[in-house]
Amino acid sequence: MEWYVYQRGSSPIRKVSRKRRSRRKRNLLIAGITIVAAGLLWCAVVFNNINSAATTSPMAKADAGIILGMSMWGDKPSPGLKERLDYGLKLYREGMFSTFIVSGGLDDPDYKFTEGQGMRNYLVEQGVPEEDILMENKSTSTYENLLFSQEIMKREGMTSSVIITHTFHGQRAQEIARELGYAAPELGLTESKVMSMAKYKSREILAYTKWKLQQLFL
Repeated sequence: MEWYVYQRGSSPIRKVSRKRRSRRKRNLLIAGITIVAAGLLWCAVVFNNINSAATTSPMAKADAGIILGMSMWGDKPSPGLKERLDYGLKLYREGMFSTFIVSGGLDDPDYKFTEGQGMRNYLVEQGVPEEDILMENKSTSTYENLLFSQEIMKREGMTSSVIITHTFHGQRAQEIARELGYAAPELGLTESKVMSMAKYKSREILAYTKWKLQQLFL
């Protein structure tokens, strides 16, 4: 049934039928449900990818161990960054690489050290000779961590690397390294005992989604 509205001195104006309005609402509802379902499916796929990342095994000896930056707490590495550093130290002492590349820019303009500087200072305090540490302190993202570290490797004549980070971060880091043309990048991944995985894995889902969109334009 069609409904009409009449105004004095004018022609009748046809009003959208109840049936048509009902169909429109139903289509909008279906579209909304489809978008939500697709979003949940994507999150599930990414979550599975995050959880499936693992340390390369067996690990071949590499030229460099690249420690990806994380936040500083004032002049010191945050507890999460310290976990990456300690795991990198373990691999270094096992002879898996002979040179560190520490990568990360300035977290806060009020901080004294960049992430790279803070990591270098920590490693020196742990007994690593300064000549075994190369520093990159401009990057503000994982992509830049790996891009600028790659520039250091090329400058130093290095061809192989172990990328050191947390397990939840490993999949994205390895994909970025491959996109940049790293030769068979290895992963050295550590689990966190100090960070909230609910928080960081949720953030990683968003970061991974952003990376896949960025990858479309590379």
